[in-house]
Amino acid sequence: MRIQWRLRMAAAQREVWTGTELRRLLAEKAGLQLSSASVSALFTKEPSQVEMTTLAALCTALECTPNDLIEVDTTPVERPIAPPRPVTDLPQAASARGRSMPPL
Repeated sequence: MRIQWRLRMAAAQREVWTGTELRRLLAEKAGLQLSSASVSALFTKEPSQVEMTTLAALCTALECTPNDLIEVDTTPVERPIAPPRPVTDLPQAASARGRSMPPL
């Protein structure tokens, strides 16, 4: 699975080119006050987590949906086939049937 943060693309499609413009829209349309550094980080980096209130404010300010901001690729990741483990000699069981008695 792969997740891609697409805020910059969603903003550009709505003619929002700078963090300053986005910060102003967040304050005007969504009532969310974020620092310049926080908006810059959202605009330029892929966050490891986003608060739901921030996501909702971004969608309100940009008039978009969460699907416009987050792209999720759910294609299963192919794992390399592990070589079979060599079979080791197992110790001989105590009884003739191959099972030992449980502890008392």
